Amino acid sequence: MQVTLEDTSTLERRMRVQIPEDRVKGEIVRRLNSLAARVRVPGFRPGKAPLKVLEKRFGEQVRSEVVGEMVQSSFYEAISQQKLRPAGAPTIDPLQAEPGNGIDYTAVFDVYPDLQTPPVESLKIARPVAEVTDGDVNKMLEILRRQRRTWQPAERAATSADRVVIDFQGSIDGAPLDKASGKEVPVELDGSRMIQGFEEGLVGLQAGEEKTLELTFPKEYPDEAVAGKPVTFAVKVHRVEEPLLPSLDDNLAESFGVKEGGLVKLREEVTNNMTRELDDALRAMTKRRVMEALLQGQEITLPDSLVAEEVGRAIRQRKMELSHSGVDPETAGLEPAIFEEPARTRVALGLLLAEIIRSNEIKPDPDRVRGRIESIASTYEDPSEVINWYYGDRSRLADIETSVLEEQVVEWILERAQVSEEASSFDELLNPGQTSS
Repeated sequence: MQVTLEDTSTLERRMRVQIPEDRVKGEIVRRLNSLAARVRVPGFRPGKAPLKVLEKRFGEQVRSEVVGEMVQSSFYEAISQQKLRPAGAPTIDPLQAEPGNGIDYTAVFDVYPDLQTPPVESLKIARPVAEVTDGDVNKMLEILRRQRRTWQPAERAATSADRVVIDFQGSIDGAPLDKASGKEVPVELDGSRMIQGFEEGLVGLQAGEEKTLELTFPKEYPDEAVAGKPVTFAVKVHRVEEPLLPSLDDNLAESFGVKEGGLVKLREEVTNNMTRELDDALRAMTKRRVMEALLQGQEITLPDSLVAEEVGRAIRQRKMELSHSGVDPETAGLEPAIFEEPARTRVALGLLLAEIIRSNEIKPDPDRVRGRIESIASTYEDPSEVINWYYGDRSRLADIETSVLEEQVVEWILERAQVSEEASSFDELLNPGQTSS
């Protein structure tokens, strides 16, 4: 086998591989002889058909199989000889494999860059710290009260705390919009469920009043046909309703499934749930800070193939999300350029983490992997079945191992970096952008 290598850019390689015909022919003959014992050829006893007969009948198919397998095996043999680390699958073009001429192909592929990870000891990381306070719990209990509120008629003008029941019809340039209309629709005026300006425009109206709202659909509105366009809504108010909150007592607790212990038990469960959420948020924020510190000041030449692969994955995921929300992803204008910058960041982080893992021989802790799987399985009716499902398939297990390994790398970095504590709160971490009260 003859291999010729060319550097076409910083990371792109063009490799020509030539395999002599005698090597190809030898493998074809071996397979035809093996085939002779397993197939029936009219006019010959099993295993007695001449090689020429077998070659005439099966030669084209066998050669195609041999060429495909030899291209794959020779590629990995060649990159091993050249001490290369391909990033992504190669493009094979052209491929010449006519009988009598051996195999001659050119593989174009990217290689991983030579990385110099920053000295972990020099990284400065602000680690957020927070705890669930009584005020946080009280605020959450008020939210639970609001979830159980009922509505009663109010003989007055609507305020931002009320709900109005309306008919509405949207139109653009006088043409009615079927998807922007409704009859007897309850609209809460303290939320943001409708487009900007709609709910605000209903404040101050009373039952029986009508109003015309001149608004604009957001540019990012899911329906491209109306996104960014001015719209007119004709609104008629049927009634104004005000909220009636339940008492903060044992009955409220029971409405949330707490059968014993009443309000005290509900408060305990709320505290525990909020603590778990806060712990998850602290881990996520700390991980983000670690990743930001790793990337700071780094200039990494990225393999184009890995970036393209990550952009493709992001687009597929976004299309799935849009489909689940009832939006046709083909009309959403998902241009690859939108996803490129975050994709480059993810690829760069992946390369840095992989280098840290490789150079420091960090391996996933089997006990932590088992614990993660058991935690997932505990939410199912038959935990043992879920555990066996993960351990019964290497790819499924690998997903959990990757997640655990990433956590271990973060911990490994935190043990060695310059870490300071940054005071935070439940609302700052779980409800960013909202004012804590």
